[in-house]
Formats: sequence, C-alpha cells, structure tokens
Amino acid sequence: MSKIALGTVQFGVDYGINSINGKVSYREVEKILHCARIYNIDMLDTAPAYGNSEQLLGNFKIQDFEIVTKTRHFECDIITDQEIRLLVRDINQSLEFLKRKSVYGVLVHNADDLLKLGAEKIFNKLQEFKQQGLIGKIGASIYSINQLQKIIDNFDIDLVQLPFNILDRRLINNDMFKLLKERNIEVHVRSVFLQGLLLMAKQDRPKKFSRWDNLWTIWHEWLMDNNITALEATIRYATRMPEISKVLIGVDSKKQLQEVMAISSGSFPEFPNELYTNDTDLLNPVNWIKL
Repeated sequence: MSKIALGTVQFGVDYGINSINGKVSYREVEKILHCARIYNIDMLDTAPAYGNSEQLLGNFKIQDFEIVTKTRHFECDIITDQEIRLLVRDINQSLEFLKRKSVYGVLVHNADDLLKLGAEKIFNKLQEFKQQGLIGKIGASIYSINQLQKIIDNFDIDLVQLPFNILDRRLINNDMFKLLKERNIEVHVRSVFLQGLLLMAKQDRPKKFSRWDNLWTIWHEWLMDNNITALEATIRYATRMPEISKVLIGVDSKKQLQEVMAISSGSFPEFPNELYTNDTDLLNPVNWIKL
C-alpha cells in the first residue's frame, strides 16, 4: 500500500494558504477517492472539526479505506465527566456519519487536552472504546516537541500525527523519531508542504514571509541546481524517511492527486545543511497571523 494518506479537511472547509478552488465539490471528492484507490492509498484522515467532511465521506463506499478521526477541542481547564459525555457522543456520531463500525485510530485533536487536569479521563474512555473494538489505535495530533514529550511520558499512546517538512529537522535533531520507534508509536506526518508555502513561486509568497528571505533563496537555488521541483522535493523527503508510516497530504482535485502520486517516488539529491529552520513563527502556521 502507498505511504501516502489522504487528508480530507478540504472536503469540508476552505483550507490552506495556497487554496485556489476552496472547498472541494461533491463530484470532485468522488473522483479523488476513485483515484486514491488506483494508487493504492488506503487511509483517510478526517475530523469533526473539518466541516461536513465526515458526513460527506459517509456518502461514499469507503469500507476499503482505513479511517483516522479526531476528538473535539475541549474549551475548559479541567476535564470533567461533562467533557467525557461529549467525547462519547462525538465518537458515536463520527462512526454514524462515516457509516463505520470502527475506525483505525482516534487522535486527541488538541493535544493540550491530554495535559490538562483530569486528562486521564479522556485516555481511559478512549481505552474503553479500543477494548470494545471501536478504535484500533489511540493517538494525539501534536504541534511541538515539548508537547509530544509530555504526552508520551504520561500516556501509552499508539499513534502520533505531527508536522514535518523539508525545512523542519526538530524531530531528527532531538532524536524523537528514534524514541517513537523504541516505544512502538506509529508516526503520521502532516504539513509536508507547509500549507502550500513551500510550493509557492518567489513572486507569489506573501510579503509577511520575507523575514526568511535568506532561507527562501537557498531553497529556490537548491531546487534549480538539482533540477527538482518543490513538489518532488517535499514529497520525496518525507516518504523516504523509514520512521514515517504515513505522509498526509490534502488535494483540491483528482488532477492534483495524480500529480503528487506521479512524482512521489524517485531520486532525492543531497541538500545543504543550512536548508532548515527551528523558527516556530514559520514552522507553525498558527503563528502566521502574528506576522
């Protein structure tokens, strides 16, 4: 099966800095799913927060796909029985929308929820669902190394989804990939295109990102010198990592998916040591609003 997994946030909402067509139409979703099968893509990633993505997917026969969904963000400081009632309702609703008896995994969408007082209530309830056969793996959607470390120190999770791209070496430099492998935690990565920022031509990149002009210069010169496209480089860099089980991508059309799959394997040139940053103002899109 393909190492590529298909993200579905675009199916339910207009998403991404590089989005042109907005929310994907019903007909185009059907074409994308058909194309995914042709390329042996066997996993879909969704969430209740992705608009009507789960309901939409449930309208198609997706029993041949593995499904990863997520919990809601809990707007509270302490996890109480009320939040757990909401969690139970949400999981049951996701299964109903998706028309599934079980899902491959459930991620705590806001990983900080697992760092709140009473967080063990969330994990314990998810464990109950797992024991009932409704959930295959329990995991978390991570945004930072510190967040990840705290969670795996406190909970025996099975699955983690985290940001990773060609400019971001935090997981490598901090030996996190090694630690996750030692603990038998499956790794899925997202944001390999940095929400489309890495795929933009120089002239199209918003001016607020000019703070990293030196990095962009190195990036574009390396691409040109090695006769490789940004799409080829970003995808191949992630898929070649043995520690990564799935590389999550989102597409707006069947054509986009075909383009990605056509170049997902191939040679990858050596890249310069200076082609990286630890600056979370760039690496975490949540921070872009402050730029």
